[in-house]
Amino acid sequence: MKSRDIPVVSAVLEAGADDRVFDSLLLTGPLVIGLIVVLGRSLVTEAVAIAYIAAFVGYTLYRGVRT
Repeated sequence: MKSRDIPVVSAVLEAGADDRVFDSLLLTGPLVIGLIVVLGRSLVTEAVAIAYIAAFVGYTLYRGVRT
């Protein structure tokens, strides 16, 4: 089974900007939220959330400046 066979993933990939990094960041967001819900708020989960937000914003700015 490929990731494109999963209904939610295939919808994101089809509607996306044909950018694997951006699509991956979009799909990782709910996983980060789920991790925080399961593990609770701690220093580790806050670090993961900050790293995710920094990566998302950084990549978005990079793509905005590059194009």
